[in-house]
Amino acid sequence: MKQKRFSDVLGLRLTRQALRVLKERGILAHSPVSLEHQHLAKRYVVRGVESGGAVGEIGRYVTFTTEEGQPIEYLHPVEAIGVNGLHAVVVAPVLVRVEMLRTGRTYELLITQHRPGATNDGKRPPLETRLLFRGIHGRLDLDLSEKDKDKAGTVLPTFYSRAGEEVRIPKRFRQSVRAITGAVNCDGCSHCHYVRPPQKKEDQSCAAESVTA
Repeated sequence: MKQKRFSDVLGLRLTRQALRVLKERGILAHSPVSLEHQHLAKRYVVRGVESGGAVGEIGRYVTFTTEEGQPIEYLHPVEAIGVNGLHAVVVAPVLVRVEMLRTGRTYELLITQHRPGATNDGKRPPLETRLLFRGIHGRLDLDLSEKDKDKAGTVLPTFYSRAGEEVRIPKRFRQSVRAITGAVNCDGCSHCHYVRPPQKKEDQSCAAESVTA
């Protein structure tokens, strides 16, 4: 059981061959999350990095959402050397990681929730990981990098159980999975597909005024 939780923290479990091919193709998707301490706020948060992209028949991407599946504001963007690498750093009390691997038109999907665990002795809390969805050998018979590119960001792979029954992605995460499905078909990716820039203070003030008006 401990090994399974450890693997979930690291992300999709890939073979050495798969990792080697991704590296050779120049696709860097940083899936591990970490527990960090904010000294000024005196709290623990979870840190992740939206990253990845695609080259031809393969793609891998990692993004993050809120517990409700909504886009999360990033801390800051990352200008990486080259493409298909790091895009933005996210930090929050709770993160939901959405990770996808594409080989041709076959898709693997992992959705996990990460948060600081409880502690009563003042020591560093554990990083709790909860499996929310695991899709194996999903299928989407569209070429989202070429002739069906206009559908990128609007469609989902279909996943099945071992018995051949469709396994539905939780409704609150379908928006993020649509986005990441486009991301693993984004050749030479250099931008974020789901996390968003921080809202400016003046924009927040305007939003608050519109609510109270």
